[in-house]
Amino acid sequence: MKKIKTIVLTTLFLSLLAPSLAFAESALSRFSRLQNAGLLVTDGQGHVLKSKRANRSFVPASTVKIATAWLALNRWGENYRFRTDFFFDRRENTLWVKGSGDPYLVSEELAQIARQLAQRGVVQVDRIALDNSLFENGLVLPGTGKSNNPYDAVPSALAANFNTVNIKKRNGKVISAEAQTPLTPFARSMKKRFKRGTLRVNTGRDPHNAEKYFAELLAAFLRQEGIQVSRSIVSGRVPALQVTYQHHNSRTLAEVIRPMLKYSTNFIANQLALALAADAYGRPANAQLVKQYMNTTLRANFHWKTFNLQEGAGLSRKNRLKPRQLIDLLKQFMRWKHLLPKRATGVYAKSGTLRGVSTLAGYLVRGNEWKPFALMMNQAVPHNLRIRIAKQLRKTF
Repeated sequence: MKKIKTIVLTTLFLSLLAPSLAFAESALSRFSRLQNAGLLVTDGQGHVLKSKRANRSFVPASTVKIATAWLALNRWGENYRFRTDFFFDRRENTLWVKGSGDPYLVSEELAQIARQLAQRGVVQVDRIALDNSLFENGLVLPGTGKSNNPYDAVPSALAANFNTVNIKKRNGKVISAEAQTPLTPFARSMKKRFKRGTLRVNTGRDPHNAEKYFAELLAAFLRQEGIQVSRSIVSGRVPALQVTYQHHNSRTLAEVIRPMLKYSTNFIANQLALALAADAYGRPANAQLVKQYMNTTLRANFHWKTFNLQEGAGLSRKNRLKPRQLIDLLKQFMRWKHLLPKRATGVYAKSGTLRGVSTLAGYLVRGNEWKPFALMMNQAVPHNLRIRIAKQLRKTF
């Protein structure tokens, strides 16, 4: 009787275990049947553990952000901080702001800036003047959609809160959806886009919208510090003035890149790519300079021959990378591996998603060994297939 019970329990245990094993096995099994997909896994020393179409070019989607992060960290260093210069013309009571492409000028930073300007004796501002000359006017990078969603926010040399507005309606009244962000006239004008609830939208493709929102928000924080501010907003080049206040963002470059990789923030990625191009070439950045900088720099460092990057976020379907090239990047990115998000136990990676594109690249971790892997599927697959494959790869290797 005891023997029969043991057999029954064992059979029951195996029957319960079988579906999970089949589920794990089916991920790589399903991948093996894909016709437009590639994979490369290596150990920490670069020895190939698994390879399939590793030298075929694919649309990488947001795994491009690993390249953008590497370019920024390699050029500026992990502790770099974006700087925004403020000039006050006391003869005309004009506050000039020169944009640096800082991707993280959020409300908390603007509050600090207003406080510092008040401490430096600014008591009245008759005009806020914005110098956005670091980037070409009216930039829309390849792959950017036309929606109002935050992920389609266009870049600008001066941008508040990622060029997005976050508002909500309560009892028919529009209020800010963020305690730290004052409601401005431009933000209030968004009320026609929704009837109730909360709305977070980008400022649109018109660069004047971004400028207007930035200036209005800065003015609101200046008023909180007791500074009188008029509603006059102009654009132009900063005249020959001494810097009144130089603001260094409270976040380091590493602290900017970590959320970019975790939340796949297209705005941050494109701001970084444009700022890199402007810094490298010493002239206003545009889409062509971004493409030139990214491709030239990566080719020089990795000696790649066949690849193409159009922009820094991974939105363009003209982008092309190979699994082997992503592995090259990940080997160099090893010293910054802590910036990649944790996707599952022992899987730290950046994902990429477009219609008919599913990618994942990062590290499989067991013990102290970090194994680079790059998975690129350019055909319709279940959304969770990539992470299932990564989990099975980690168990296998």
